[in-house]
Amino acid sequence: MKNRVYIVDVTNRDGVQTSQICLSKLQKTMLNIYLNEMGIHQSEMGFPATPHETNYINVNMELAKRGVLRPMILTGWVRALRKDIELATSRTEIKDLNISISTSKQMIKGKLEATEEVVIENMTGAVDLAKDRGIRTIGVNAEDASRTDMDFLIRFAQAAKDRGANRIRYCDTLGYDTPFSIYERIYTLGKEIKLPVEMHCHNDLGMAVACSIAGAKGALDAGVDAYINTTVNGIGERAGNADLVSVILTFKHGRGMQDYELAGGIDLKMVWEVSKYASYAFDIPIPINQPGVGANAFAHESGIHADGALKDRRNYELYDFEDLGRGEPEIVETGRSITVGEYSGVKGFRNVYEKLEIEFKSEEEARKILELVRYANIHNQKPLTNRELHFIASYPEIARKLFSMEP
Repeated sequence: MKNRVYIVDVTNRDGVQTSQICLSKLQKTMLNIYLNEMGIHQSEMGFPATPHETNYINVNMELAKRGVLRPMILTGWVRALRKDIELATSRTEIKDLNISISTSKQMIKGKLEATEEVVIENMTGAVDLAKDRGIRTIGVNAEDASRTDMDFLIRFAQAAKDRGANRIRYCDTLGYDTPFSIYERIYTLGKEIKLPVEMHCHNDLGMAVACSIAGAKGALDAGVDAYINTTVNGIGERAGNADLVSVILTFKHGRGMQDYELAGGIDLKMVWEVSKYASYAFDIPIPINQPGVGANAFAHESGIHADGALKDRRNYELYDFEDLGRGEPEIVETGRSITVGEYSGVKGFRNVYEKLEIEFKSEEEARKILELVRYANIHNQKPLTNRELHFIASYPEIARKLFSMEP
């Protein structure tokens, strides 16, 4: 069977770790829904050992059981600590985990204050415990893998495989690798351990996408499946992570990349909607030059370029904007506008939902949904989108759980 590339989006885990920004639990849930509709293989949706994530993770697992978040796999991130595994498996219904520990000499000494043997012992112990507690698939993360001695990285990965890990996550935590170095290292790792390798690249040198693609090629050339971590609009710690759209477009349109199979029926027409929603939720504008979704991605001003694009857009456009869900006019209200917020009344609320073609069976039902919408506005601290309003009306009990936490 031909080896393939699987997309694991980590916006809801690594993306939300970006300094000075956050997503509400409703926004994280909506992003999972968008990613699932887009055909993304997995969403690393959060931290199941963290108390304020408990309700969010469990209701997303409930949505998966109902078929709303299927077939996408929902995974959680934990440290290679016994208490993290115990908390994740006792508080939540999570079935798939990524277990993380540092592997470079710098971090083993400067962060963990441990030894290589202790690192392997802690990692294997965590994998054993996760399997004992019913975790279905396990990814083992080698944090700072790009600065890790190759011999130790192979020994670490082999120990994870021997304990039953399903894949190794190679973390270029500081964005240190180049496309040339990561290809060689991933190729060597894949050949030696014969286990799928997952690329987790940061953009400190501006090469997160290039390194992710090169690393995936190294895994595939070594005869193992490749997993690539992405975030919507490239959001992430410091300079960000590998941009979801750029990675997908590379496999679809990059020279020679069509020989490698991207798993899942990814719907590129969802790209525009997903990117816009993430931009709104994070309150971070999409850069004007962002591949595929930036305002200038299909803009031509130079005389030569404009002339060429008008004659045949293939002259200056590598792919079609319609394929990304762009091109349709967007309606902007310029007259009277009735919105719904934390202080809305039932008449204004009904007006908003009538425009969405949603009807309520009774006045009592309308008032219950209105109460949830009020809480949602407080929860998000910004006006709700139409998709969010739809979600609350469709799954009121799920929404109620999302808006509550126990400190």
